Amino acid sequence: MFNTSISSEQLNSFSKGNMLEHLGIEFLEVHSDYFTARMPVDHRTKQPFGLLHGGASVVLAETMGSMATMLAAKDPQNMKAVGVEINANHLKSARDGWVIGTCSPIRIGRTMHVYDIKIHNEQGDLICVSRLTVAILSA
Repeated sequence: MFNTSISSEQLNSFSKGNMLEHLGIEFLEVHSDYFTARMPVDHRTKQPFGLLHGGASVVLAETMGSMATMLAAKDPQNMKAVGVEINANHLKSARDGWVIGTCSPIRIGRTMHVYDIKIHNEQGDLICVSRLTVAILSA
């Protein structure tokens, strides 16, 4: 399903000079049916009460779904992915450390992809569950 010849280092090269770099999002592993990324829970990603901001979790989820679309695309040079819908259920708070996202496909179609993104803390507790729908357009 995913192109495993693309390394996490190559994915991380897309993070320079944009929101991913600002929030500290790092891609970790690419497997054929899922991949992982992490984001720090620190001053960049917390809300004023010291908890991981729900919006930061959504940024991680949408980032992972967008990268998943590139990893699943047959011709990534001639397409662009645009998010159509995202939902997120915030199940538990996080105050520090890292959160780790795991993205796996629900459906890979010709013009639409749907992804499941689960975000856990370092202890393995489920923090957020998200689903992203991505439309595939010609470049």
